[in-house]
Amino acid sequence: MNTFTLPEGFMSRSATLDDVEIVADLFKINALATAGVEDINAEQTLIFWQAPGFNPATDIKLVFTNDRKLTACVEAWIDDKLPVHPFIRACVNPDFMGQGLGIYITTWGEERCRQVIDILPADLRLAVRAMSFSTDQPAHHLLQDRNWIHIRSFYTMRIEMVSAPPVPTWSEGIELRPYTSENLRAVYSAHREAFRDHFGHVEEPFESELEHFKHNLEGHPQHDPSLWFIAWAGNEIAGYCLCRPSSPSDHEAGFILILGVRKTWRKHGLGMALLQHAFGEFHRRGQMHVELGVDANSLTGALRLYEKAGMHVHSQGDMFEKELRPGREIAVESL
Repeated sequence: MNTFTLPEGFMSRSATLDDVEIVADLFKINALATAGVEDINAEQTLIFWQAPGFNPATDIKLVFTNDRKLTACVEAWIDDKLPVHPFIRACVNPDFMGQGLGIYITTWGEERCRQVIDILPADLRLAVRAMSFSTDQPAHHLLQDRNWIHIRSFYTMRIEMVSAPPVPTWSEGIELRPYTSENLRAVYSAHREAFRDHFGHVEEPFESELEHFKHNLEGHPQHDPSLWFIAWAGNEIAGYCLCRPSSPSDHEAGFILILGVRKTWRKHGLGMALLQHAFGEFHRRGQMHVELGVDANSLTGALRLYEKAGMHVHSQGDMFEKELRPGREIAVESL
């Protein structure tokens, strides 16, 4: 086991739901200092910590000064049924950089993720992943020094609308219908199919993933069903655009959380129509800026679509990976 001792003058403990506010503030301080964005707030953090299978008591480590100032945090996400790519989310207060806290929390996160080896089939590859803002060079250097490899980048894209966006053109037979909670299962089924060929996808049991989908989307404090645009082709969902009233990095901007088109209906303009419809609704509500996230290396055409719609790269996050056990890779890697 690769351990690292907590530096002198600091102490650590696990987390409880009572720690949500101070942890959200820490991540906000870090994000503002490294990327000029706010990152997620306390409400969103609480939703994450209450996710099925996640336990703050075992999956979070907090580091404090001896006078109880929170200085660092790491979360280890190992809640998938097949956690071949567990994820750690970590940060250090910029005022305490260079004191070994980043090494401590990264080591703790790696070791927590390593524990899933006991529940994985022996032939599967296990590799932990983490994200860092592209502007956070200290984090990049720390990960690279610990044999993490940069494998992917993701963009936050943004549009500033100076006038109303174009009216969308819908293919024949496509109809937008209002979303209701009774449609959730059908929406998730369409989403599961639409993203099956995307980077990082691991096929998980339907019911457990539906539970996560419901918790993270319908259970989110910003869930607004009037911003869920579902395109139907008869009795089938052809595509969908699920939005929230505001972006995590800019509370004045609208946010497109997920845009998906099932394979059968791709290359017919449906993605552009859904995108323009979302832009139009945000414009009608007085929101001139809209953001979304996209895989910078995607081969599905998403980046080209967003650029064609008038969006531009606003910020970049980089994904790093560290192999904990070699074996058979079951996640999609080529797209």
